[in-house]
Amino acid sequence: MRDAAAKVAAILPPTPLFIHEINHVPIAFKAESLQPIGAFKIRGAWHRLTALDGEARARGVVAFSSGNHAQGIAWAAKRLGIAATIVMPADAPRAKRESTLALGAEVVDYDRATESREVIAGRLARARGATLVPSFDDPWVIEGQGSAAIEAVRQMEEAGLGAPAHAIVPCGGGGLAAGIALALPDARITIVEPEGWDDMTRSLEASWIEPVGPNPPPTACDALQTKEVSPLTFEVLARRDAKGVAVSEEEVAAAQRWAAEYLRLVVEPGGAVALAAVLAGKAPVEAGMLVILSGGNVDLDAYARALAGAGGLTSADARSEAV
Repeated sequence: MRDAAAKVAAILPPTPLFIHEINHVPIAFKAESLQPIGAFKIRGAWHRLTALDGEARARGVVAFSSGNHAQGIAWAAKRLGIAATIVMPADAPRAKRESTLALGAEVVDYDRATESREVIAGRLARARGATLVPSFDDPWVIEGQGSAAIEAVRQMEEAGLGAPAHAIVPCGGGGLAAGIALALPDARITIVEPEGWDDMTRSLEASWIEPVGPNPPPTACDALQTKEVSPLTFEVLARRDAKGVAVSEEEVAAAQRWAAEYLRLVVEPGGAVALAAVLAGKAPVEAGMLVILSGGNVDLDAYARALAGAGGLTSADARSEAV
């Protein structure tokens, strides 16, 4: 894990840690939304691709993603001179698709409702002899994502908050949550998912893997639309006795507005779910809390609607600072 953190630190500055009081308790917010690609995925992508030898780099990489992992892979591949092909849903947010293309990656579309991205990506990787880089079901990727917590420990200690006691983490496939769970062995871990897409939460409660089901509801959290839990990330989180909660679309929109108003941060729906859980009282406020804001890649029209329509803001002390 520290090797991953060192590799990330060699090319990327630490993302800011914002400290804001809620109910007179200082809470730490890790702004992964301020990464060069607007999301934490750059960490795992860089750690994984830098581990490839020269022969593997020459054959290229294939990944599947709704956008943030796509941009992370494209960003890392461009800097390492590796050809990257990304399998993306046809309904992926336009901003994420355009950013991926601008970074030089090839994009292959698929229908989220009728096709399997894993099958398509696997077929492409085999045909090209390329390395398949999953967005979460990969030890290298998990280690890379955990580097966010290594940074946060130092930042919280320097701010006088001590080491994190409780980490609240967005969860899709669980790569970020698993990485943070491994990086913070003494902290409690709460993963947060959108309602109807809470397969990891239900899996942790049942002690076995529970899929999303055949007809999940629409969600603005495009980055968290994973239909089946990874055995690898599930095992890590189950071993750490992680707990899970689900948040509503209204709670997510309220969290986006709160982040804009109090932290001056643009946070995408999937990146705001951990904050939503705190504001909704589903992850009660306490000292030593670390909240991960995992991404900030928004569709501007949808973001404007969320800001205009979100309600139920909590009353909170408006003092905040970045470290």
